[in-house]
Amino acid sequence: MVNDGPSPVVQRRRLRAELRAARQAAGLTQEQVAEAMGWSLSKIIRIEAGSVAISTSDLKALLRHYQIVDPGRTDELVALARAARERSWWSQYQGVAPAGLPQLIGYEAASSITRNFEPLLVPGLLQTEEYAHVIIRKFAEGAAVERVNTLVEIRMRRQELLDQADPPLLFFIIDEAVVRRHIGGKAVMRRQIHRLAELAARPNVTIEVVPFSAGAHPGLKGPFVAIEFPDPADDDVLYLESAQGDLISRDVPEEVLSYREAFEQLRNISLGPDDSAAYLSTAADAMM
Repeated sequence: MVNDGPSPVVQRRRLRAELRAARQAAGLTQEQVAEAMGWSLSKIIRIEAGSVAISTSDLKALLRHYQIVDPGRTDELVALARAARERSWWSQYQGVAPAGLPQLIGYEAASSITRNFEPLLVPGLLQTEEYAHVIIRKFAEGAAVERVNTLVEIRMRRQELLDQADPPLLFFIIDEAVVRRHIGGKAVMRRQIHRLAELAARPNVTIEVVPFSAGAHPGLKGPFVAIEFPDPADDDVLYLESAQGDLISRDVPEEVLSYREAFEQLRNISLGPDDSAAYLSTAADAMM
């Protein structure tokens, strides 16, 4: 699956930033805009948060209120709004996928570099189908078989990113606990670890293991994903997993930077790419 341009999620994020900047340049508060437009305050908040799409007519009216009357600039923002409303394959899973996951998939699809740390489980992009099924069935305990199968399907389709003609650079750091925990039994784990070793051999994929001997480290706070985009105008985005399993996005530069620094610290105490690959091969063989 090849993407012809930035995903709608990224376009929506760009539009959100443009509209917030335009309002601030006009010296208006969200409350003042809502009152002038005859909208509820929640509507303008959702538009600026990128959580809802904005119609072309509403956008043009909003731009006029912000004194943006240049036809070229208006056309540019209208085109951005239309692109933000386009549907992607993950859109059909809204309401089924955990909160934040469709947005994460959209950002991954538009990324140039993704950095992922996992302290306990194999990262979703690297899981075999049988490993994913065991994990999802356990986390969605009590859910109907159809829902579990759909969640596994989403995870497998998400991995189409790995086989794009021009895939992003993908950096993964996992704690040794990820390898040592027998999810689904030895046979499932052996195949999963072999899969990790196969993927680590790809030129755009780097997998590193932080050994138990490293002791306490920054990753013990929990898993995270930091995503970088090819356009410098698109700031990096950070994803954290909540206790309920939902994915929470963050785009505060200082917070993103702190996690980027933590990622580099984890790389420094890891086994490194080559020794990690050797470790994975040995671990897989030990599960015979």
